[in-house]
Amino acid sequence: MEVGQKVRIRRLRDRVSDAVVKRLGQVGTIQSYKMTDGSGVGVLIQFDDKFSTWFFEDEVEPAS
Repeated sequence: MEVGQKVRIRRLRDRVSDAVVKRLGQVGTIQSYKMTDGSGVGVLIQFDDKFSTWFFEDEVEPAS
């Protein structure tokens, strides 16, 4: 996955706020990467309404 790529939120690993749960199935754009726990990488996703948050890489998939 690359910065600028469109991705779909396919699952959520952890408990999250309702604002993030509403993003399940939505498409957003990768803005940057984030180190998670020292062994993983997350991606910062921005949605069309300018809301942004990060997800683990296995929570997103390329949007077609």
